[in-house]
Parts: sequence; structure tokens; C-alpha cells
Amino acid sequence: MGDVLHTLPAVELLCEAWPETRVTWVVEPSWAPLLERHPDFDVLPIPLKRWTRRRLSPQSWRGVRDAVRGLRDRRFDLAVVFHPLIKATALARLARPKETVGFDTANLREPLSRLLLSRQITANREHVVDKNLALVRELTGLRKEAPNEVRLPPGDLSPDLPPGEFLLTSPLAGWRSKEWPPEYFARLAAKAWERRGIPLVLDGAPNDRKALQKISDLAPADACVVHISTLAELIGASRRASAVLGVDSGPLHLADLLGKPGVALFGPTDPKRNGPRNPKMRTLRRGDAPTSYGRESRIADSMRALTPDDVWSELADVIPPKPTLTLVGSPKETQSP
Repeated sequence: MGDVLHTLPAVELLCEAWPETRVTWVVEPSWAPLLERHPDFDVLPIPLKRWTRRRLSPQSWRGVRDAVRGLRDRRFDLAVVFHPLIKATALARLARPKETVGFDTANLREPLSRLLLSRQITANREHVVDKNLALVRELTGLRKEAPNEVRLPPGDLSPDLPPGEFLLTSPLAGWRSKEWPPEYFARLAAKAWERRGIPLVLDGAPNDRKALQKISDLAPADACVVHISTLAELIGASRRASAVLGVDSGPLHLADLLGKPGVALFGPTDPKRNGPRNPKMRTLRRGDAPTSYGRESRIADSMRALTPDDVWSELADVIPPKPTLTLVGSPKETQSP
């Protein structure tokens, strides 16, 4: 999810540079709703992750064959590989474009993928969004800043959301080491409820319910709301939230692109590479936090070092004030009969 969102500004810039070109974005089916009904490009869902992580059945092999045939039928002139992995580059080459372009070797997560590229572009930028944009600028010659706003779907509103203002968080991440302790979320929810009367909505997929309920059980009654959502409902909840508290995962990057206020918690990963760029979003990370990108099975000490008091201090500053009701009219007009 994060990879798709970090690439979206660059693809929109590519479409702007070549408005007469038909662009097709190949994406994992689970993340296709992030791109649905986009006016600038077509979306082609291909379950590449499923095919590369599991033993392929005859039916799956037929799916691979049909996907490759579908790509070749489109007769692409150019393939641009933003995700610097062998499997993505191999799929691009299987489409038989006239040219396959990607990053230079220093910026490839799997350097052997360079063997499948017909052209490499140097994009020495620290943040992954800037790196993707640099690739497009070098490829197209367009010297322009990124779009101020990217196009994202409106999303769906779940009936399980609180009717008034709320804080939104997606506590779980792809790596356990990037997560914040469950009891810290509960303590923060207690502070938000006590001092502002605003609940913390805990968002996740159906298989996250047990972990979310554990946080809710640690917090005072009514301070937390468990929200099991689809991706479309996550988009809708993110748009409606008063503010967002996030760890380094897709939902945080979604809130960042939507321009939401909030606080981003970082530990083993470096926000200079993939942290928020939206000025309304504050980033918290200990100055002595080691950058490891380690996919460990326990929460990193650098995440535990971020206390609920520290986080609430930052979050309270970015939550928009409650709207006030002003009555217009003379006292005589507003008196009861």
C-alpha cells in the first residue's frame, strides 16, 4: 500500500508530461481500490505476490499465462519500473515493451534486476517520493514540481464510525518492529477522551480484530472504537477523521497524501526516506533511534521510547478546535413563546 501511494505523485507527473500517451498501471489487486476511476491512467490488477510466494497450481499457471498475454496484446512502447525488485522488472520485460526503464544500480533493492533493464536512470534523492519523481523528470525532461494534490477516491463511510469528531489510527504494521505498544495506544485514548472527549478509532482488516480489541479492552469505556474496514472504508474514515495517529505503514501514507493533520511515529525506519511530507503532519522519532529496517518479531525499543505523554502533547496541538455555534438574532427573536 505504501509503495503504491509513494508512486502515485510520479505517475500523475508522467501522465502530465505525456498527455497523449495511454498509461497502464500494473498493481496488486488488493491495492487497486486506491487507484480506481483515476482519469489519467488505466489500472491492471495482477496478483504477482500470490504467484511468487506460493506453489503455483495449474490454475495459477494459467493465470500467469493469461496475464502475460494480456500485457503483450497491449503492445507497450515503454515500461517504467518504480518498484526495484526482480519480480516487478521481470513482469515488465515479459510484456515485451520496446524499452524497460528503471533506477540505477545504487537505487535498486535487488541489484540483479538491473540485468532486465534496457535503460537505467540515476535518481539520487533521499525520500522515496522524490526518487520516483526524479526518475520521471529525467525520463520525460519535464522540470516541474510534484502535483500539490493527488487524486484519490472518495472512499466509503462505515456506519461503525462515531457520529462526531474522532481520532483515527491503524495500529498494526507489516513489521512488528515498527508498531507502538498496545498499552500506549490505550493510554493515549484515555488522555484524548478525558481531556477532549474525542474517541480513538482503531482501524484494521478483519483478521486484525483480536489485536484491536486488546487495545480497546485496555482503555476506558467509550474511549476506543474498533473499526473493521475495507480499503474503501479506510479512505472514507481517513477523510472524515479530525486527526490521524500513525506508524510507518500504508494508512499513515494515505492520511499524509490526503493532507490530514496528525502525528507519525517512527523508530527503526528513517522518516527522511518515507516519512510524511504534508506540513500538517508532525513526525516523532528519538534522535538516538538506530535505523535498521529490521523486520523483527518484537516492537523496537525506539518505538517504546515514544511515550503516550509525548505523543498526546503533539497530537493535541494539531487536532482542529471544536466548531462553535453562533446564534444570529436579537434576544427578543430568540425567546421562547
